[in-house]
Order: sequence, then C-alpha cells, then structure tokens
Amino acid sequence: MEFTCGFYFLAYWKVCFFGIFMAPTDQVVWSANQNNPVGDNATLELTAEGDLVLTDVDGSMAWSTNTTGMSVVGMNLTDSGNLVLFDKNNATVWQSFDRPTDSLVLGQKLKVGRKLTPSAFASNSAGGLLSLSLTHLGLFAQIETDPPQVYFSVWINFPNTSHDSNYIEFIEGDLALFMNSTRNGSVLSGFDASAQYIKFESDGHLRSYQPDGSERGLGDDLLTPELGDCNYPMVCGKYGICNMDRQCSCPTSSDGKSYFKPVSVRDPKLGCVETVPLSCEASQFQTFLELNDTSYFTYYRDPQLTPDLANIEKESCRKACASNCSCTTAFFLNDSGSCYLLSQVFSLIYLEQTPSNSIALIKVQNTNEVPSLGNRKKSSILKVILLSCSVGSLIVLTIHYAVKNILALRRQEVDEVEEDYPEQLPGLPTRFTYDDLLAVTKGFSKKLGEGGFGSVFEGTLTDGTKVAVKRLDRARQIKKSSLVEVETIGNIHHVNLVRLIGICAEKFQRLLLVYEYMSNGSVDRWIFHKSKGSFVLDWKQRRKIIYDIVKGLNYLHEECRWKIVHMDIKPQNILLDENFNAKVADFGLSKMLDRDKNQAETTVRGTPSYMAPEWLSATITEKVDVYSFGVVVLEIVCGRKVFDSSQNEEDRYLLDVFKRKAEEGRLLDIVENTCEDQQLNRPHMVNMMRLAAWCLQGDFSKRPSMLMVIKVLDGVMQIPDDLGYEFSHHTLNIDARVGQKNVDFGPTISVLPSILSTPR
Repeated sequence: MEFTCGFYFLAYWKVCFFGIFMAPTDQVVWSANQNNPVGDNATLELTAEGDLVLTDVDGSMAWSTNTTGMSVVGMNLTDSGNLVLFDKNNATVWQSFDRPTDSLVLGQKLKVGRKLTPSAFASNSAGGLLSLSLTHLGLFAQIETDPPQVYFSVWINFPNTSHDSNYIEFIEGDLALFMNSTRNGSVLSGFDASAQYIKFESDGHLRSYQPDGSERGLGDDLLTPELGDCNYPMVCGKYGICNMDRQCSCPTSSDGKSYFKPVSVRDPKLGCVETVPLSCEASQFQTFLELNDTSYFTYYRDPQLTPDLANIEKESCRKACASNCSCTTAFFLNDSGSCYLLSQVFSLIYLEQTPSNSIALIKVQNTNEVPSLGNRKKSSILKVILLSCSVGSLIVLTIHYAVKNILALRRQEVDEVEEDYPEQLPGLPTRFTYDDLLAVTKGFSKKLGEGGFGSVFEGTLTDGTKVAVKRLDRARQIKKSSLVEVETIGNIHHVNLVRLIGICAEKFQRLLLVYEYMSNGSVDRWIFHKSKGSFVLDWKQRRKIIYDIVKGLNYLHEECRWKIVHMDIKPQNILLDENFNAKVADFGLSKMLDRDKNQAETTVRGTPSYMAPEWLSATITEKVDVYSFGVVVLEIVCGRKVFDSSQNEEDRYLLDVFKRKAEEGRLLDIVENTCEDQQLNRPHMVNMMRLAAWCLQGDFSKRPSMLMVIKVLDGVMQIPDDLGYEFSHHTLNIDARVGQKNVDFGPTISVLPSILSTPR
C-alpha cells in the first residue's frame, strides 16, 4: 500500500485542505487543517526555523506543527502513511500519527487523551459534534454536548501511567489494546483482516475499508453489531424517533395537536423541529408529550452517567423538567424511579416490539401568544391613539413637505447602495426580495427590539423556520467596506455565533439582514435582578453562557481567515436559543484585521461602559473584545449592570466597586443573591471574577487571549497572581507592534524554507 500527501479540494464548499492519501484511489486518511479550510493558492512551507506552516492566500496561518526551534532539518512521508519531521540525528520531532483526525491506518495508535473526529465539512451536519475518544477510563463514542452524550463505550480503566504507553492500535482485523506498552486483548476484533484503514464517519459509525475506499471496498461496520441501527445520536435527527425498522418519524400527540414537524418531508432522517419554539418567558403555556416505550441512546452506554433524580415518581420527574428552563426533555424509568433531564435531545428510540419501562416526557409550547393587556392598559392606549390622531391632523401639511425632501435624499442613498451591492454574495445562502421579507414578517408587525442601527422583527420562512429580520434605518450604513464584512460574516459558521441566513438590498428599500431566531432573547433579560418568582439562571447556566461567549470570540479572533474584532460585546449582543446556548450577535461595528498586522486604527465605536481604555488612542486589537468580555463576565456573575444609577454614587460603577471589594478581600459582597446554588459555588464565582479582572487589565498586552481564557475554564491553565485592579491605563505604548516575520522562500526541502502550493 502506498501513500501520498498534498492538497485536496472540496468542490461543493470551494475549499482546500492539506492531507495524506492512500494510493491509488486518493482516499484521505489524515488532514492537517481538517476544520479550518484554505482557499486557492494557499501554501505549505517548511520554514528555516523548522516549522511546517499552512498559510492561506491572505497571509493568515491556518495550521502549524509548532516546531520552531526544535532543530528540524527535514520532512518525510513514510511507507506506512506517517508524515514525519526529523532532526539531524534522524530522530522524530513531530509526526502525524500522534495527531489522528478521523482515520487510523494499519499500525497507527490512538493514545489516551486523543480522539477521532469527523470533518465538519462532511455531508452530515452533526459531523463536527461527534468524537471517538480514548480516555483513562476507556473508549467512548459520543456527541460533544455539555455534558457529552455517550452512545458507545468500552470500559478499560487504564493504569495511571504515561499516556504514550496506553493506547489502542489498528492491527489487521483488530483494535488491539495496549497497557504499559503490553498487548492486553482487543477493544474491537473479528472484522475484515484485509482492511487497510478504519474511519470514524460523520453519521457516528466506525467503518473499516479495503484499499479502494469505495462502497465495494467497505469492510465492516464496527459498532452496529452491538448498538443496532437506532442507537446512533443522529440516525433520525433531533427529536426524530427511530423504530425497529429504522423508519423515522416525529413525536405526535394523542390530542391531535402538531407540536413537531419534519425538517424535510422528503427526508425524515433529518429530524424534527418544534412548531412553536420553547420560551421560558411563556412557560405557563408549556405542556408535555408523554411517549411510552421510548428510550434514549445514552442510558446504558455511559458508565459515568447517573440520573438527575432517583427514587421518585413520574409526576415529580415531569415537574423537575417543567421548573428547569434549560430542560427540554425528561426520561423516566419506571422500574428504578430514575429521572434524566436533558437540555439537548437527539434521536429517540421507540421499542415497539420489546416494550420498555422508559417514558419520554417532551416539553412543548402550547402557543406563542402572551397574556393580553388588562382593560385599564387598553383604555390608556386607546386614549393615546385618539390624542395622536387629533394632533396628527394638525401637522399633515408639514410632513408632506418634509417627506418630499427626505425621499429625494433617500433615493440618492439607495442608488449608491444598489450600485455597491453585488448581484449575489457567494457566502450567503439566500438573497431575499423586499416582498419576500414583507410576507415573512407579516408586514413587519412583530418587533423584537430596536437599537442604534435599526429595528428587529420576528418572521417565519415558508418552510416554517423562524427568523429575526433586522431592518437598517439608513441606506448609507452599508457601503462597500461594510458589504465585505457582511460577506465575511455570511461565510463563517460557528455554534456560538448567530447565523446570517440572508440579505435584501433593493432600490428604494432599507437594507435588511435575516438572522436565525433566538427564542430566549438577549442575556441581559436573564442576568439582572428580576421580579420575585421569575425564572433565575443557576450557576451552571451562567458559567455555560460565559463559556459559549468565549468559544464564539475565540473563533472570530483565531480561527477565521480574517481576524474579526466584534467591538461591541455587551449582554444585549449575546443571544440565547431555546436551550440557553449563548451566541454572539450584531456585527454592525465589527472590524476585520489582517493577521500580519494584528492591530488597526479606527474611529471610536462601541458602548461606553464596555469600551477598553486604549480606545483613547483609536488603535485597537482583538484585546478590546477581551476587555468588554471581562465586563460582561462581571455582570453575569454579580447579577448587576456595569452602571446602575439606582445605587449610591460610590457604587454606581461596577468596576469601581469591584476594585474596592477586591482590595478588601470581599468580592462576594457585590454578588446578587438570587439563586440557591450560589452558596455552594462561592469559590467558583470568586475564581470567575478573578478571570474577569485578568481580562480587564488596563494595559491590553497583559490581557489574555480568548484561547487562554478557554484553557483557564478547562482547568489546564492558571490565572496569574499579580493582577492589578486599576482597570484604566492612559500611558499605553501605541507604537508597539506585534509583527509577523517575513521569510524568503528557498528551493530546497530541508533546512532552507520550502513551499508547496494548492492546485491553481
């Protein structure tokens, strides 16, 4: 068997990757930039410093071996398909075998702490969420929610020794188990001995393949003999029910109401969506679908899974889910009285031929109506309308002349926009007409909110998908530079960024942006003091919101082709979906930076209380987002606004109070006691406030990157002890530059820098 390496192109996505292929069929068995693709004319360079770097056409680094200064002198692709960087003694410095992506070839090891992950660019949309992980406890196939949902497991319990000596290895017909480098049986065995590689697929299956890699060469489906067809997380999509014949359907109600509908009538395997999304603000209109003999894939597969409640009755399980806003489905086991509460639900299993004691309790929204206004309020509104009509009749003539002038100016503005706007932005799925969005929003009848750039309205697409339509107030807000940013936002996709679905730009109409609908609104609705008896976020939910924000910002700063600085991070721009997953929204002020410049000069923009002190110099980096994030973290933890005019004068500005209480060693004094579990999580809250202080350092060079924040939250990095609590710094060195060294490309392949380009 022979291997080659080089660039490969995905025509559907129009993106490139650098990978290793199995000849002669060019089946990809490893990818350097698996989920971070590059465009045409990208280059792979072995630098003079010994680093193998994949650089996109715009100069941004997409991937690197991080081997600078490790005495690398050359690179080699071995006969077994291992890409190796070696030193002058021919010792391995770095190898691809240690960093598998979705496949293992013969002789390749999966070590403790490593995992296989399908590409996010696979046909199945769940590909980027799945993993096959080897931990010190065993081998686990799971969907990476928070917490992960395991659907296949092999309990191993490795000895507490080096990860390098504990692994599984793909040997002919076996996934062999090694403890302390000694063979100790097999994790999976008995499959086709002629298989050349195994691949963890985007549908959650682990399959072996013959040399040709085609369906003819497909060997065995390694997990299905134990799991069966219905125990895969996305076999029928979210909320889809899989029966023993592997037919998919949506949950139905005995009262004839339709609470769910298929994502696609033609393909039931894509799952189901709620007819009316869940809303915590309308919990009084919620009920439960009760599905008997309905189970879930994770109960018996995860050795660490314990029920949320035990030894209770079904009604208590139902009430526990009803009182927990993030709970979308409860599963109750009759025989044990166990109750499992889930915030994210994937495929369910109907056990029609083998009746089960498992009952699914699916929370549904009865109606999206809100309680009507009282008679008194209606009467007041009627009086206002009558008065407005009377006054309006006196100023009609004045408006007539004003409108003529406004229309003339507006006609000039929209002409400029239509001239600037291309016929179709390639990154956007849809370009809507104004009439389309007029119908989608029912004449812009339901306003969700309003800001400095315009208003947002609720709408429903023809397929039933709810959307938020943002109508910008002035056509001049979108010029050529802004359209480039719109195209960029349309091309980026991350679970913690609100997705831009489409756009409308027509002459004589305001520019309209269509975003995914976020049913629980913005974070500020949930973190600040609310009336007695209203729903309050617990500590686990607050921490998850913070973690979601971090992941979204890290993607913007580090993982996009351009470095994108949001510039207006605040609670109002963090939106929550039906499961309280947080997503960064509103890119109206964002700025794109070249990765080789790292900072830029721009006009002052943002919301004052959240703006970093370096705005005084109008020279910004992505660290302005880090500062704003620090303010938001404080607000989420403390439950109060950064500026509160109802407080005493010395307590109005949260950062001043934070500084004072930190010096007194009394940080918890500024936390609103609105949640019962706060007493149990006091140490975690203090640590989160210290993380906020790190992000708020007056000198931007002392603030962490969002990647460092992720490491702190993951417990693999410590917060520095020498934090300052003076959160403004007016003596910044604005001439400081963090540059990127330019390297001259040489023609050879060892110590001198070498370069490989994508197909042209």
